[in-house]
Amino acid sequence: QLQFVESGGGLVQAGGSLRLSCAASGFTLDYYAIGWFRQAPGKEREGVSCISSSGESTNYADSVKGRFTISRDNAKSTVYLQMNSLKPEDTAVYYCGESVGVRACMPTPGGSWGQGTQVTVSS
Repeated sequence: QLQFVESGGGLVQAGGSLRLSCAASGFTLDYYAIGWFRQAPGKEREGVSCISSSGESTNYADSVKGRFTISRDNAKSTVYLQMNSLKPEDTAVYYCGESVGVRACMPTPGGSWGQGTQVTVSS
């Protein structure tokens, strides 16, 4: 089963940038669509962005389109999320995980999760 370790979160002012990394292990990452998901206090976990196994297809939540960019380096078994123009409403714990698909950017049932990385955006 794939295992994930997220990193790169932190405290940033509104308008700032962060780059999250997701290091995967356990299986060859090349076979899997991977997504970034986030969960804010008191809210459900939501899909932020997903990327196909090859990296050719991507999908973004409307709330982050034009600000976030997902990418992957299968040779390094790592998926990235570049976050620009951050807003206070982006504050959440960010997780990466296997996605059902790219258009269907949602976690694969029974998939594993890392510990997440906290992103806090101050106004």
